[in-house]
Amino acid sequence: MILVGDLELSVPPRGTTAVDSRDSSSDQRNDLDRLVARVSAWATSHGRSIDRVVTEVVSGLNGKRRTFLTLLADLTVSTIVVEHRVRFAGFGSKYVAASLEANGRQPVVVDNVEFDNDLVRDMTEVLTSFCARLYGKRAAAHRAAEAFAAAQENSVVA
Repeated sequence: MILVGDLELSVPPRGTTAVDSRDSSSDQRNDLDRLVARVSAWATSHGRSIDRVVTEVVSGLNGKRRTFLTLLADLTVSTIVVEHRVRFAGFGSKYVAASLEANGRQPVVVDNVEFDNDLVRDMTEVLTSFCARLYGKRAAAHRAAEAFAAAQENSVVA
């Protein structure tokens, strides 16, 4: 027999619902506000009261999403509502959902459109991850080169 979890924990209280919204850049702040409005409107039209709204500006491929991790760790939140599965978690969303459900909690995806083929979806997610890392490295190298050029320019002037 294998026991998983703390036996002292009871089922979290029902009724606490949080909306989780994420965008990948601060340039999309207006999009984030519209996303929150869409998801909140959907939730209320389906009889769910929104107790908490959590927003975050960070890449979905970033595993260090503090706000999202805090939301997952809060056992008083019984339902987490997101617009798309990739906003919830790009990779491993099924594992996150299974973990929530094992604790008596519920992930709700408003627009649950899936690819017909799991292999196509998995390949798309892998390619998205690699592209994001590649472009992130290029952008970081470009910023470093600009900073180095500015430092060189300032030392020549002084």
